[in-house]
Order: sequence, then structure tokens, then C-alpha cells
Amino acid sequence: MSRVAKNPVSLPGGVEVKIDGVDLTVKGAKGALSMALQDGISVSQADGVVTFAYDNDKVKAMAGTTRALFSNMVKGVSEGWQRKLVLNGVGYRAKATGNSVNLTVGLSHPVDYDLPEGVTAETPTQTEVVLSGIDKQVVGQAAAKLRSFRPPEPYKGKGIRYADENVRRKEAKKK
Repeated sequence: MSRVAKNPVSLPGGVEVKIDGVDLTVKGAKGALSMALQDGISVSQADGVVTFAYDNDKVKAMAGTTRALFSNMVKGVSEGWQRKLVLNGVGYRAKATGNSVNLTVGLSHPVDYDLPEGVTAETPTQTEVVLSGIDKQVVGQAAAKLRSFRPPEPYKGKGIRYADENVRRKEAKKK
């Protein structure tokens, strides 16, 4: 079994943690996030280090998950999360305006995607979209939704892909 829950989480400067019964709140320079703790998981804070403990083996796995989610919250409120998407194809382009992203990706109509609360988008070039926010799950879900409009295909590589994604290419059919 994993021992993730036993690793302490060190708090960077400017991050405050408030433990209020079953509620865990993290405040930092970029914002605040909170989550509820499951029964059987206890949290303690001392000298800028937060540790997690569990009562029995039934919640051992959930304690590791809770520690990982808390670590993601700490990084989110201090540094923030980013996800970069790349558009690859002739005529494919993106434009971020306000709280929405407009995509032209070879469909019969342009796609307007309204970003969820707490996520901002930038388009440094017409073929790049950078999503950023403090909640890792929300940023990742928004990136996955944008990618789902035109996933990369394996023959020519056209579509929307993550910047760090490696699209496995296939050889075309031969005569």
C-alpha cells in the first residue's frame, strides 16, 4: 500500500491553513480553497508543516488521497495551475475573449466555450491556449473539455492536444 498520507506537507510563505472540525481551508496570495475531511482522518499543523493521520485501515487509502488533494490546494493558492493546449491543423485557431474561448477547428461552425468559474484563458498565439486557475481539478476539466471538441487523430496529428502530450502516429494504408 502507498504511504502518501505519512508524508507531511510543508507550507510555503504566505499560505494559511484553517482547520475547523471537518472543514479544511487554505488561503494564499491567489485565493482560497476548502474541502471537507472524511470521518476517521485527522489533520494537525505545527511549524509550517501539516500532517495527516487515520484511525483505521478502512480510511488509509482515503487519507493518502486527502493529503494529495491538500497538497494540490496549497500549490494552487501559492503558485496556481496551468494547462497548455496546442491546436494542430490547417485553419485551426483559437481566440480568448473575456470568459470564453472561441475555437475554429474544422467544424461547420465555430465553437464558443464558456470557461468555468475561477479559470482564465490566454491565447499567446492563434494555435495555443493557456488555461490557468487555482483549482487543479477545474483547470484540468476545462482543458479536457476543450480538447474533446477535436481530439488529435493518429494519421495526420490534427486536432487539439495538450502541449506535453505525445500523439502516437500510425502509418497510412498502403495499396
